[in-house]
Amino acid sequence: MRWALVKVCLAVTTMVVVAFAVPLGLVVEEMARDRAFSNAEREAAAVAPALSITTDRGQLERVVASAGADSGMAVHLPADGGRPALDLGRRRAAARDIEAVRGLGRASTGSVPGGSVLLQPVALGSARIAVVEVYVPEAEMTGGVGTAWAVLAAVGLALVVGSVAVADRLGVRMVRPARRLVEGAQELGEGKLGARVPEDGPTELRLAAVAFNAMADQVVQLLDNERELAADLSHRLRTPLTVLRLNAASLGAGPAAEQTRAAVAQLEREVDTVIRTAREAKPRTAAAGPGAGCDAAAVVRERMEFWSALAEDEDRGWRVAGADRPVRVPVARADLAAALDALLGNVFRHTPEGTAFAVDVHNGDDSVIVLVSDAGPGISDPEAAMARGRGSGSAGSTGLGLDIVRRLAESTGGDVRIGRSVLGGTEVRIWFQLDGRGPVGRGHRGAVRRRRPGRPGPTINRSRSLP
Repeated sequence: MRWALVKVCLAVTTMVVVAFAVPLGLVVEEMARDRAFSNAEREAAAVAPALSITTDRGQLERVVASAGADSGMAVHLPADGGRPALDLGRRRAAARDIEAVRGLGRASTGSVPGGSVLLQPVALGSARIAVVEVYVPEAEMTGGVGTAWAVLAAVGLALVVGSVAVADRLGVRMVRPARRLVEGAQELGEGKLGARVPEDGPTELRLAAVAFNAMADQVVQLLDNERELAADLSHRLRTPLTVLRLNAASLGAGPAAEQTRAAVAQLEREVDTVIRTAREAKPRTAAAGPGAGCDAAAVVRERMEFWSALAEDEDRGWRVAGADRPVRVPVARADLAAALDALLGNVFRHTPEGTAFAVDVHNGDDSVIVLVSDAGPGISDPEAAMARGRGSGSAGSTGLGLDIVRRLAESTGGDVRIGRSVLGGTEVRIWFQLDGRGPVGRGHRGAVRRRRPGRPGPTINRSRSLP
């Protein structure tokens, strides 16, 4: 493409230069010739007054000598009575040409060796006509023409070289972004999802680069969403798996019971494998539009009704507070239920039987806080627990449960904090933002945010009196 543009520009510029330079050179030649003959006419006109006054040879020779430099002028007088025709000066024109001018009575030019001559008739009276001959050398007719042609050739060459250079730069400016666009498309086609194209160059190519980058981002987002969906759906299987594991533990001894427990353990390992494979997902759970979201209180009551049966089997005390009236949060119902199941499942999975737990809901003016706390041993490294894929360090922990909760809160502009509960164990605090502000936790992803001493927080019911 680049060389094609250079060739086209070279051809077009050459044609333009030839079309203008050749006629201009011919005009310069014609002007030089006209200038030379104009000078010859002035010299001939200087002799005409003397011829009209006298035909004396001596006087005419002095006039011719003073008017025609370098013996370039001659005067041809016709015969008069008994006097023969007289030629003053060096005659270069042919006799027939002189007689033709005398007969026609008008000026004429002709070619002679070394140049040209101007034959100018002058009336002497009584039908007698003299002819003044002025010699114009070839050098005088071409004076300055060679220089003019050289200047025109230099200007034309400069225009051609300049246009080729400009065309080459324009070609580079067009070809380089196009080549980068092609390379980016090839890299993306080869599976290099990080391939992007610099958004520069001409307007059309810049818009194409913007569209390509947007398309690449969309492809990455779609793939991330697929992985995220696989991870979240797999993690939601943890809830029924926990039920199966608890039920299998109550089967007692025997081959069938052992096989059931082994199958449940194998299934848990397979689910963990799926979760770890898809753990690089990005947040996708964010409600949008007027009226979007769900009733957090209703979701809490529903999930606690499910987990209460398991709690009774394991002799766990539990309590729910703040869920007796509607509390709207800007997240999908299924996502909030999955987040609660992840936290409550962690309680059952990582605390011994008989450990009490509680869920509190606080509805503020611009935020909603959900607290899930327990009386277990707590989390030794909360920061590591919030790091995606690392988990709490215990067996069977993928770290994806807390990450799902964090992503859900950050999708509303809120965050998640892990601390020590008044029950003595772990307290997970989910903060949902309601006023539509940007996420406050993105600058501290995975970090544990502990309240500084003396720093006020949202007022919530922290009583943990369990039945």
